[in-house]
Amino acid sequence: MEISVSILSIDYANIKQKLDQFSNCIHYLHLDVMDGNFVPNISFGPALIQSLRKESSLFFDTHLMIAHPEKFISTFVEAGSDCITFHYEATQDPLQLIQYIHSFHIKAGISINPDTPVDVLDLLLPYVDLVLIMSVHPGYGGQSFIPSAINKVQYLKRMKEEHGYSFLISIDGGINDQTLPLVSSYVDLAVSGSYIINAANPEEKLKLLMHK
Repeated sequence: MEISVSILSIDYANIKQKLDQFSNCIHYLHLDVMDGNFVPNISFGPALIQSLRKESSLFFDTHLMIAHPEKFISTFVEAGSDCITFHYEATQDPLQLIQYIHSFHIKAGISINPDTPVDVLDLLLPYVDLVLIMSVHPGYGGQSFIPSAINKVQYLKRMKEEHGYSFLISIDGGINDQTLPLVSSYVDLAVSGSYIINAANPEEKLKLLMHK
């Protein structure tokens, strides 16, 4: 299992300095894009990702919490995304969107909100590179972990093992040193944001999670 750091709650005025505190400890950077429509908040767009790409060789997992994601895929590819994860709830044809993302020769991920049953993804699992389970309601950082996410990642691991699928299982929301042990046996990637970013010593918190 690896940790992907979400920069949703980072101080953008000092973003490079903050990233330098832990970038040498991770491989994945989680980039939450919010449009104020699909979710009730607004974060950043492709310009910030493009700026970060010039400074970083980390794997950029761009998480689109936006309506009509199919309209913006090429923009986020050009900005430097290595994987684009969209929401099942935000598009009419998720399989077509997965194939469209793959046409740019990058990885495709799909995410579901806490209220969405995990088995809606069953037919998509052979085609997707990453499945992101939201363990909070998307749109805000710093929320508490929703326990029903545990059953979802357990289900995905069973499906992955039974069918020989290769997708990564990821979880995002309320991940800290208390909640990560609840899911660490089932996920490949755990996204943590405010727990690390807001810490006095982010690298120390990151290493603590890595040993859970």
